[in-house]
Amino acid sequence: MRKVIIAVIASTLALSSFASRAADLPMRVGLNQDTDMMKRSSVQNHMFDGINLTEQQRQQMRDLMQRARHDSPPVNISEMETMHSLVTAEHFDETAVKILTEKMLHEQVARQVEMAKVRNQMYRLLTPEQQAVLAQKHQQRMEQYRELSER
Repeated sequence: MRKVIIAVIASTLALSSFASRAADLPMRVGLNQDTDMMKRSSVQNHMFDGINLTEQQRQQMRDLMQRARHDSPPVNISEMETMHSLVTAEHFDETAVKILTEKMLHEQVARQVEMAKVRNQMYRLLTPEQQAVLAQKHQQRMEQYRELSER
């Protein structure tokens, strides 16, 4: 149960960090700053590391991210505060924690599905050559993960 709570809190913090950094993207003036910030701040853009994108592709991806940010509900701060209250309460209420955790996980799943949809739209913007590079980099990452998991 502790691992589930930690995972929920960590993913919520990661998403809030992503959302706060992503909110800065359209306000940046320089093109290189936009691209660098996008690569550093958004989790899904690791997917595109090492892919040379055209300016048109970069702009389309920024537009997709801006729409996704606009359409996605904000992270529920009151749920995070409620979870903190439950964790720090004098008497632990396991039922309340389970109910809140399930609600938070359901919201997290919805956000993950929406981000996967955006990543798919971004992927479809790539040329076949860029998709091949992406597939190769994905295989390399998977091999690294397998090596780490075997240790």
